[in-house]
This record gives sequence, C-alpha cells and structure tokens, in this order.
Amino acid sequence: MALSLYAANAAFSAPALAPARAPIQATMFSEGDVGVTPPLGVWDPLGLIEKRDMRRYEIMEIKHGRSAMLGFLHIIAIHAGVRLPGYLSPSQDLKFADMPSGCFAALEATPTAGWLAIMVVTCMTETGAIANRPDVNVPILPRGPYWGEPQTVDKEPGDIGGEAWQRYADPEVKAFKLNAERNNGRAAMMGVTGCLIHELLGVDALYPTGGLGGAAPPAIFS
Repeated sequence: MALSLYAANAAFSAPALAPARAPIQATMFSEGDVGVTPPLGVWDPLGLIEKRDMRRYEIMEIKHGRSAMLGFLHIIAIHAGVRLPGYLSPSQDLKFADMPSGCFAALEATPTAGWLAIMVVTCMTETGAIANRPDVNVPILPRGPYWGEPQTVDKEPGDIGGEAWQRYADPEVKAFKLNAERNNGRAAMMGVTGCLIHELLGVDALYPTGGLGGAAPPAIFS
C-alpha cells in the first residue's frame, strides 16, 4: 500500500526557486506520439485537447498508471499470502501478517497514525522536499539525482528517473518501451477499478466468478 501511494505521488512538482527552463509541450495528441496506440488512437470525446493543459493530464495519466501497476501487484501478492515481517503498529500489537487481504478491509484496518505517516511522506515527495533534503533519510524512498528527481517543466512527462534508471538511445526502442508502460498502466487502472467494484458487489476481488454466495461459477455452455 505504501509503495502504491508513493508511486502515485512521486514528486511531479518542480522544486521551489528552481531556475526557469524551457517547457516541454504535451505529446500524445497526434498519430505517432507516445501514448497514441490502437485501437483508439487519438481519443478525445470531450474535446479537452483544445481546452485544457494537456501536459498536466499526460503527467497525471503516467503517475496514476504507475500507481495502479504497483497497486495491482500488491493485490495479487496479498491474495497469494505474501506479508512483510514485523509490526505495522507496535503500539496496537498489529502485525503485517494480521492485515486482511480485502482491499477495503485493509484500508479500514490501517491505523490512523499509519495514514498520517503515509500522507506526510507523499506530500514531501510531491513537493520534492525529500529529493532536495540530503539530511532526510527515509529508507524505503529513493531520492537524489541518482535514484529519482522531481518532475520539472524541461523534462518529458513522467521523467523522474535519476542516473540509475534505464535510458534508450534508439528512438524506436524508446517509443516501444514508453508505449508499453502507458498501455500497462491503463490496463492496471482498469484492473484495480475492477477489483474494487468486485468487492463492492460482495465477491472476491481477483476471482469474482464464484457468484455472490461463493458458489461455483455458472456453466458457459449447457
């Protein structure tokens, strides 16, 4: 959960007092752009391209896609029985192993202090405070120019990687990798949404076909 929230807020704001840089315009709005993929291509049913700051929308889509990919992997791991060792809240004698596997049940079981800690960390990453404070040591968060950097106007949308992140010089390979990330993020957003809807309907998030009463799935062909 913490990793998913971190990815969703991974410092997409420029640091304060940063020098002015030439902004990079949004892409994804004509054939051949990264993110314009079959079967929809340029899909803008509400006509937002001409009305809104689409660079912001593109950054948001990448951010939410990365968050959803981590979140969906989290759901799979939790349902598979994977648990971190140790305590989530020593004061409440709550271990990670005690956390329920349900999405909403896990949200409700997280202590208030845990949510406050998550909010503080995500606010610091969103503003770039952690990346720009070498004296701040949060072991689970990569920071600094080597591991990660804030999103700035002179970088392509989603480029928060530091020196250790993979770069692709070949334009075709780079476009393929970025399109794969974008499509996987879109699929993961739909997947996480589906898991939440399944639980709201009273069935298992990952295996909803057993029916509301948990019976065997109905036969497709009789």
